Amino acid sequence: MAAENMALYVEGLNKGAANGGMAQFQEMMRQQLESSMNAELEKLLDSTEGSDREVSTKDFEGFRNLFQRFLQVKGPSIEWIKIQRPPEDSIQPYERILGRGLPNSVADCLNKLVVVKLNGGLGTSMGCKGPKSLISVRNENTFLDLTVQQIEHLNKTYNTNVPLVLMNSFNTDEDTKKILQKYTHHRVKIHTFNQSRYPRINKESLLPVSTSLSMTGQSAEGWYPPGHGDIYASFYNSGLMDQLIAQGKEYIFVSNIDNLGATVDLHILHHLVSQPNGKRCEFIMEVTDKTRADVKGGTLIQYEGKLRLLEIAQVPKAHVDEFKSVSKFKIFNTNNLWISLPAIKRLQEQKAMDLEIIVNPKTLDGGQNVVQLETAVGAAIKCFDNALGINVPRSRFLPVKTTSDLLLVMSNLYSLDAGSLTMSPRREFPTTPHVKLGSSFTNVQEYVNRFESIPDMLELDHLTVSGDVTLGKNVSLKGTVIIIANHGDRIDIPAGSMLENKIVSGNLRIMDH
Repeated sequence: MAAENMALYVEGLNKGAANGGMAQFQEMMRQQLESSMNAELEKLLDSTEGSDREVSTKDFEGFRNLFQRFLQVKGPSIEWIKIQRPPEDSIQPYERILGRGLPNSVADCLNKLVVVKLNGGLGTSMGCKGPKSLISVRNENTFLDLTVQQIEHLNKTYNTNVPLVLMNSFNTDEDTKKILQKYTHHRVKIHTFNQSRYPRINKESLLPVSTSLSMTGQSAEGWYPPGHGDIYASFYNSGLMDQLIAQGKEYIFVSNIDNLGATVDLHILHHLVSQPNGKRCEFIMEVTDKTRADVKGGTLIQYEGKLRLLEIAQVPKAHVDEFKSVSKFKIFNTNNLWISLPAIKRLQEQKAMDLEIIVNPKTLDGGQNVVQLETAVGAAIKCFDNALGINVPRSRFLPVKTTSDLLLVMSNLYSLDAGSLTMSPRREFPTTPHVKLGSSFTNVQEYVNRFESIPDMLELDHLTVSGDVTLGKNVSLKGTVIIIANHGDRIDIPAGSMLENKIVSGNLRIMDH
């Protein structure tokens, strides 16, 4: 469809159906766009055959559904005036869950559980090629190593059979499968499935930018994994969900693989499986108290009688500051979720999984503006019965998104036991220091080269490092430490230095300590 027609259509959508004629025009344009999209998708399917075609046919079914809904959306999906605070009992304090103790048979609970890790992301934000889960985070252990160690420890301790399921994307699948061979003798069964592959669409024409299903050359840029909300459809379509249900599995614990705080919590699991039949809780979202660092995180609200996830992308511009306020919206979603497997199956079969669409604009390398239609896994909370939020300790949210986060988890602030990181008892206060490493540290390899050893950070409150800075062996950082090398300068902090409440700047090679 011509770009000018598209512009007219969007303008019409924005104006809303001011009169019958406009509404009719919009409907006509919407149908035309849908049929143009269908024709393009068929062309793409015709460019391949066999199992590739089969997989893409299933993927496109999901994409068509998302695209149709995208064309029908008029204005924001949330009316701000209808937002209410969640009822008292819908977000329970973790202490109340702890107070119930553990079941007589932990093993029976664990044998109903499957651990699912979202493993679709690449390590690009940390200057790495390949899956993020394969980056070393502690004592040469990768995110994936630590996950396997945690589950193996549970299986050995309680003589259980908790499997690990990885949701890969086309970006991570091949490299992940190669590495899985090293866990064959570990006491944990590992399964994988792939999330869908959707076509990026041209922002003007709203048609796919790719002309073939190929993932090589220019065509590769035309595809994307559509966010973690795709877990429900792709898990169901893979056949793996039915296999696990047949084995007696009832719940999945889903989390991001880079959240090192997301370990299996036996108290939450017990709460789930011990509910009476009529009140079975089908969905638990772990939330935690918001700090100023978390103002963009999604929060739970009551909306039209249901618990619902509100993301910043859904908030009208006029209310963004209100959304970010720590006093009005006190908690945010950690993306640690406990979900009933039979309930996912039921909702998929009834086609009742209604997730808000996230429209993610991107610019390709050649400068072309495209749109990605995505969904978020937590948005499904409104579809499940007796959904619940649990306000967990901050320690269950320990994401490693940058090398600043990596420095924290590699340091003596944490101790490692059976794949799980816990805050060192030698740290006097339970909060983590605020660490901000400059652009010279963004790349993991460069970051590693700049620290001869990881500094002692037990008494650190705040660290800012900027410019060409290196730290020698056995450096100790306390209180607030700011190290800034100006452009063209270099600062080497000598081995054994102790910096306490210090600002270091300029061209410093040797300093008293």
